[in-house]
This record gives sequence, structure tokens and C-alpha cells, in this order.
Amino acid sequence: MHYRHEPRFPDNFMWGASSAAWQVEGATAKGGRTPAIIDLNSKKKKPFADNSIASDHYHHYKEDVALMAECGFSSYRFSLSWSRIIPNADRKVNPEGLDFYNNLIDELVKNNIAPIVTLYHYDMPCWLEEKYGGWLNRGVIEEFEYYSKVCFEHFGDRVKYWLSINEQNMQIVYGDWLGVSKGCDNWFEQKWQINHIMNLCHAKAVIACHEMVEGGKIGPVPGMVPIYPETCRPLDQIAAMNAEEFTEKIWNDTYVFGKYSNFVKNYWKNNNIDPKIMEGDEELMAQAKIDFFAVNCYRSNTAKDAPLDAEPREYLLNKDGKKGGLQFPVNPGEFALTANPYVETTDWDWEIDPGSLRYTLRYMWDHYQLPMMITENGFGMHESLGEDGKIHDQARIDFLRDNIYQVGLAIEDGCEVWGYNPWSFTDLLSTGNGMAKRYGLVYVDVTDEQINQAQDISELSLKRIRKDSFYWYSKLIKSNGKDWGRDD
Repeated sequence: MHYRHEPRFPDNFMWGASSAAWQVEGATAKGGRTPAIIDLNSKKKKPFADNSIASDHYHHYKEDVALMAECGFSSYRFSLSWSRIIPNADRKVNPEGLDFYNNLIDELVKNNIAPIVTLYHYDMPCWLEEKYGGWLNRGVIEEFEYYSKVCFEHFGDRVKYWLSINEQNMQIVYGDWLGVSKGCDNWFEQKWQINHIMNLCHAKAVIACHEMVEGGKIGPVPGMVPIYPETCRPLDQIAAMNAEEFTEKIWNDTYVFGKYSNFVKNYWKNNNIDPKIMEGDEELMAQAKIDFFAVNCYRSNTAKDAPLDAEPREYLLNKDGKKGGLQFPVNPGEFALTANPYVETTDWDWEIDPGSLRYTLRYMWDHYQLPMMITENGFGMHESLGEDGKIHDQARIDFLRDNIYQVGLAIEDGCEVWGYNPWSFTDLLSTGNGMAKRYGLVYVDVTDEQINQAQDISELSLKRIRKDSFYWYSKLIKSNGKDWGRDD
């Protein structure tokens, strides 16, 4: 649909940015925090730095919030570190962990920035894995419920927007990459058992939030990658539908309808998969009524038919930021992903496709009729300080402008969208590329090499430097989406 006016954003639209505890906080052994499984996973990403320092938000949170306020933020999406709040198997709550998050939340509220809080963002405590062996054990469900209730009890008076589990779909699709597959000897089947346990954890958190947080709203955080058919061949269209089912729609249907779809149940039956659904599980899932979707969307994919006799091929992500390092998967009888000749790509071979965000919002609204907020969308790039001591990131400005414009068009199309919180506010640790893949509006003056060589954190600058994108985004926020900063 073409509109005769520029997109208009609601008066109460929430503008902000996002982060995750393990990628931004650092201080992994400070304040009573104990190790998380993602800490160990990050140590495997050499030569990139691990998450022990990251952006050191733990010690810089007041400075960071002041910068958010300067930029004009009305929201900030971040996650809690489970092992900072409950560091040991005895379930004793860590006062220092509570103090850190209470102080952060108070600082945000003081600056009229609404906290949007994720309960779980990939960082299961090591003590939990040692006790139960990881996500494959149903004992995790009760522990997650207890942790959630602790968070609602201590922060729910000020935090009204809650997110349950970040990108559950991606944790299942990329279980090895994210360390979720620990303890599994048959990932093909056992990932669905882990997925079911995660669904029960999500349900427990949703129910507890509605019981404990006055005026609280809670939703899941799917990682959305819309998938187009390569051609108008009917088989390519079915392949694209298959790809969306196997990477995102199965999860979204379960969140909204509180039950598994016929599609996934038939898939399990066809492949002799037992997800180990026990008595009472489906009743619990049906009780968990979500209030909204938090949407993570960076890019799109393209799919084509993969005949049953096609040679299987693993999905290999680009890990070093040199174009051409990505390998698309082939799943015989289901779908194959392929390059899209109509879009440019980043150095990590991610599609630069602003229209994918409008597509995603339209798709989600058409299917579920639930409000949405953007909680991740951003442009990762190699960056270093210029000779003038500044960061001129015009490519990021272009990406943000084009994507936010598409959010505005989706709102004009009739989608209910509450806010836009791109990834990320400051530079922070990338899941697979340390500090080398930068997303921030604010540059953090540290490199992987410096972190790896430092004997002590005092040797590192960690100075915050506003990028050009910070100033551009600030003008857009303060005009509520009217000042696009175009030369024309």
C-alpha cells in the first residue's frame, strides 16, 4: 500500500535500544555472580574475547543510562543474569545481584525510561546444568519458575513489560552453536524434548507474571527471519512455508494458542519423535495467555524446493565477517535456503532488507492480532575510531532509517506496534564475534585484542563515544519519527 504522507508513530511510541546481560555487563565474577553456560561457550570463540569484560556495563550503568536519556530514550530492553540473582543451587537470592538490577531500574525510571526486561537470554547458570544436566531435564522447569517469581517479586513494582525467553526458536534451530544441546546424544529428537521443557518454563513465567505483577504484561521473543520463495514455482512457495514453519511459526503458534499445531504433531509422528509431553503439560500451556510479541528481526532469507534425493547441507554461519563465509542449508524433503539476488548483504552475509521488517509485522499481525514491539534490529559492522576520534557510521544510519520507516509503514497498514528497540545501545559482545562485530549507537573503546592482552581491567579505556548514528537517532526520537535527517 502506498501512502500520501510520511509514516506516523503513536504519541506514546517507545523509542529505545536493547542489550543482553551476558553480552554487555562483564564483571562475570563480581558481585556474587557465578558462571553461566554461555560464559563457557564464549570462551570457545577465539581469537575473539570472552564475556568476562564485554562493555563493562556493570560498572558503567549510570553513564550508559545518562547517555540513553540524552538520546531521548523512553524504553530500554535488557536481560537479567540468572546466576547473578541466584548464584548457587541452594536457591539463596544474592543481595548484590538484586542491588545491581534495582539500581539500574531505578536509574532508568528516574530518567523516564521504561525498563523492558528479559528473564532468560541464553545464560543458564552452570550450577543448574551441573545439578540437572542442562535443558533436557524437567527439573529446570521448577527452577525457572522460582527464578521468575524472585524477579517479579523484587522488580515488578517498577517493571511492567516482561519477556520470557529470548529466541527460543533459534536456541532449538542452532542448539550446538548456542550450547543448548549439552547432554544430548540424539539432537534430532531431543531438541523437541528441550523445546517442550522451554515451553513449560515460558508458561510458568507468563502465569506467575499475571499473578504477581500489577498491570504487568509479558510476551515471548521470537527471532524472526521472513522467508521468501526463490521463484513463483509452487514447490518453492511450499518450501518457503516449510522453512518458516521449522524456524519460527511452530513456536509462535504454540505461544498464542497454547498447544502444538497439527503441522508439528504430524512431523513428530512421521519421524517417530517423542517430545515427552506429560499429563497436565498441555493444560498448563493453555493457561499461559501472552499479552504481546517482542520481535527480533534483522534480515530475510530465500527458500527453494529441496527434493528428497537432494544432498543434505549444514547451515554454516559466517563467523569472521569476511563476505562469502556463509553456507546455506539444504534439508531434503523440506527446503533449501539460497541467496537473494535482489538485496545487498553485510560483511557477515546477512541480507540488508528493510522491507523484511514490515513483512514480519504484517505477517505476525495477520496471524495473531497481538500487539508487538521491536526488541532487536540492527546493523553489525567492523568499526574503529577515525583520525578525528569519531565514528562516522553512515551505513548504520541508512539501515536504521530504512528499517524504522518500514515499521512506520506497518503501523499505517494497521499493525499495533508499541516500540522500537534496536540492537544495540552501546557496542557489546557479539554472540560469535566478540567486540569485532559492532552494533552500537555508542562506541565502546576496546578491542578483542586489548581485552585478551590486558592483565587488569584498569588497563582498558572502555570510553563511551557517541557515533553519528547516536545523534541521528536522537533527532528522530525527539521528533517522534518525523525528522528523518535526509538531505532532501
